[in-house]
Amino acid sequence: MKSLYLFILVILFSCGSQPKANQDTFEADKAAILKVMHDQEIAWNNHDLEGFMQGYWKSDSLKFYGSNGLTKGWEQTLTNYKKGYPTKADSGTLNFVINDITQIEGKNYWVMGEYHLKRDVGDADGVFIIIFKKIAGKWRIIADMTC
Repeated sequence: MKSLYLFILVILFSCGSQPKANQDTFEADKAAILKVMHDQEIAWNNHDLEGFMQGYWKSDSLKFYGSNGLTKGWEQTLTNYKKGYPTKADSGTLNFVINDITQIEGKNYWVMGEYHLKRDVGDADGVFIIIFKKIAGKWRIIADMTC
């Protein structure tokens, strides 16, 4: 009977601690992802497009889907940003509003939100869904759909 009580206690403690561990991991991942996005805002607001792109996976497999269709690759995405936002007046001040961060399969997350650009050439607003993956110990955007 003593071993039955011990067994029940072990089960209760293991069941109770698992969700906490998962929640702690989620919160740590979420904080790291939000930091990447905050760093992107700072870089963008300094018209540092290369710095902004540090949040993206530097790979030919990066995918960006926007109003001009599908772009593949980090270099081409950066080229498109430079073409679309050639000056500080064009890039303006960026503010992200994060509406949802959800873990999907494995250690991947999607982030759904809004972007707001305040610019001399006219404000721009839209929505996005991006997918983050931890690559070589760093969170990177591997896919971005912004409109």
